[in-house]
Order: sequence, then C-alpha cells, then structure tokens
Amino acid sequence: MTSAPPTPAALGRQRWMRLLPVAFVTYSLAYLDRSNFSIAVAGGMRADLDISGAMSSLIGASFFLGYTLFQIPGTIYAERRSVRGLIFWCTLAWGALATVQGLLSSAVLLIVVRFLLGSVEAAVLPAMVVFLGRWFTKRERGSANAILILGNPITVMWLNAVSGYIIELTSWREMFILEGLPAILWAFVFRALVSDHPTQAKWLNKSEKDNVVAELDRERAGYTPAGSYMEALRSRPVVLLSVQYLLWSVGVYGLVFWLPSIVRAGTGQGIGMTGLLSAVPFAVASVLMVLNSRASDRAASRPRYVWPWLLSGGVAFYLSYLLGPDNFWLAFGLLVLAGGAMYAPYGPYFAYVSESLPSNFAGAGIALVNAAGSVGGFVGAFIVGWLNSATGSNAASFVLMAVTVVLAALIIPFVGSGSYAAPPEDEADTATTREGNVS
Repeated sequence: MTSAPPTPAALGRQRWMRLLPVAFVTYSLAYLDRSNFSIAVAGGMRADLDISGAMSSLIGASFFLGYTLFQIPGTIYAERRSVRGLIFWCTLAWGALATVQGLLSSAVLLIVVRFLLGSVEAAVLPAMVVFLGRWFTKRERGSANAILILGNPITVMWLNAVSGYIIELTSWREMFILEGLPAILWAFVFRALVSDHPTQAKWLNKSEKDNVVAELDRERAGYTPAGSYMEALRSRPVVLLSVQYLLWSVGVYGLVFWLPSIVRAGTGQGIGMTGLLSAVPFAVASVLMVLNSRASDRAASRPRYVWPWLLSGGVAFYLSYLLGPDNFWLAFGLLVLAGGAMYAPYGPYFAYVSESLPSNFAGAGIALVNAAGSVGGFVGAFIVGWLNSATGSNAASFVLMAVTVVLAALIIPFVGSGSYAAPPEDEADTATTREGNVS
C-alpha cells in the first residue's frame, strides 16, 4: 500500500531559506557576467577599440558557441558526480574571465575570452535545475525554479540601471572588473553553504530530511526510465522542447543584448538614463515570474502557464514594430509588456522540462534543451545586431523576434500535458502560505 505524501508543513522551510537564496545569487552572478557586454558596447567599448557593428555582434555571440558546446558534458558531470564541485570551479573561472575583459584591447582576444566565459558558464543553469530537483518535490519545483531564474531579469534590471552609471563615473573597463570580482569570492560561499543531496546536509533537521527524501523517492518510483542517453535525447519531448526553446531564446536574447542600444537610439539619452529605462521590462518580468510560477504550482499544470504568455509577448513585439520609432514611448511600453510576457513562463517551463523527461537521464535532456536555447541566444545576439547594422533600423529585428516567440508558443501544446497530481486543497493552501513566506 502506497503511503500518502507528507504535507508541505512536514516538508519544512529550511531548504527554501538556505538553498534558494544561494541558487538565486549564483545564477545572478553568472547572468551578470554574460550580459554586461551589451552595456559596455553602448558605453564606449566599440569606439575605444574601433569595433565594427558586425564584429561587436560576433564578440557578443561567441559566448554562445562555448555555452552550447559544453552544456551536455558539464551537466552529465554534475548529475553523475557533484553539482557543488562543478559550480565552485566554474564560478571561480567565470569570475576571472569576466574581470579579464576589462584589461583587453584586442577584438580577437575578446572573442576568445567570451568563448571561454560561455564554456565555463555552460552547465550552470541545467546543473542548478538538476540540483533543485534533488531537493524540491514536484509541487514545489515551479516556484523553486522561478526563484533560481529570477536571477536573470533581476540581474538585467539592476545591471542596466547601475552599470551605465558605473561607466559614466569610471569606464567600461572598470565596470567589467568591478562586476567580475564578486563571482570569485562567491565560489567559496557557495561551496560552504550547499550539499549535493539532502542526506549529506548536516544543517537539515532529521524530520525534514526524512520527509523530503521519502517524498522524492516516492516520485522517482513512478517515473519510466530511458534505456540510454540517445534514447532520452531523441524522445519527442526533448526534440520539441529543444526547438521551442531555441525559438524563444532568439527573442529573449535579442531583447537583452540590444535593448540598451535601441533605447539610446530612440531617446537620445545618455548611457545612465538609457540603462535605467532598459531596466523597466525586467522589473515587470520579475513580478510576473513569481506570480505565474505560484499559479502553476497551485494548478498542478505547466503548459497553460507557458504558451499564452509567449504568444502575448510575440504579439506585443510585433505591435511595437508597427508603431515604429516615430511613436517611441508607446512602442517602448509594448516592449515592456513583451519582456514581461517572455520571462513570466520560465519557472513553470523548467519544471515542465524536467517532468517531461526520463528521470535517469533528465540532466542530459535539460542540458540539450538549454543548449538549443543557447543556439537561439547566438542567433538572437548576432542576427539582431547584424540586421540593425545592415538595415539602419530595428524594424527587421523586431519582426524576427516577434515571429520566433509566437512559433515557440505554438509548439508547446504538441509536447504533452506536463500535469501532475495536485495536492489536496488544504495542502495547496498550506503550500501557498509557505511560498508566500519564503519567496
């Protein structure tokens, strides 16, 4: 006879209070050190190093080449060996590489460093999703993933707002150095605070540890394993989600990397005000991510908390294009909506990915999906920049981003339900109260 799952109260709060802030800060630092390149370009690096628009796009996009190549091997190492060890060494390496960017004067060396930076950051997100899957149950995972991935929009928000003023006070070189050094220090904090599995955590009380381990074991017992990595990677969910995430990432990274330049061209403001305005879409995105993830966990469903948001984001992109630069502020308002809508589904989406894959090879599947997203990031960073430079406007790139996000939305219904058994109503209410305390 199968025992009933423990209530959310029995699962406890220690994991939320200790692990999720660590996950959030780790991913925030990774996203900071990959994304501040766009601020440096708008803040004088292109002129100082005499970099053409095409070369600037290539430097920005070279990150994604390394990011794509090392996704799967890095995540397999994390899954088979140690997330804790992998993230520690990767954090040290990316902090050093991010800092070195401020010391270079060669476009070729910048391409090499950006490639290496992508390589050491490659497994961070999928490894952290695997890590949270070892600590949080299905009915917690959407909210846990959302807190992890909040490191993306919140980092971009303050990155755009603060980095512009750092450049105004110093230069883009000092910005790279000041924003790269914290990752080196954080590596040691991360290693001190986390354990790979609940059974290894000396800080976790016995009752919570026993309940969490028992519930995770019960969930794993219901999964159907795959026979091999190739079988898992060729499965219908992995293939469809990989294509879907590639398309979605074209729009997301096109916005992240080129929004400061779009805003500066449209407003004529300095880099400080440009950074502040560029932060607005990501502030909206942060709120929507939390609300949407909680709703997904309460409803015990994933797809209907993903595709409608993406469809809305694509439509908002297209309407922004129709308004054009002559109506910049209305067009900017639609970009704010588009940015918020594109980010809102991230928490449910990565829970959906892990719940749709065979449990014994979930890490490799998540890595492949995320690697496909990095290809989309390469396309978004390079093609959007190239289109803006070649056409002298952002009209073509807006249409590209709108179309890819709409297509990403339309693929989701073909993947599967992504639903799981909802907790009883009284447990769901308790979970909602607990999530409100820790988010």
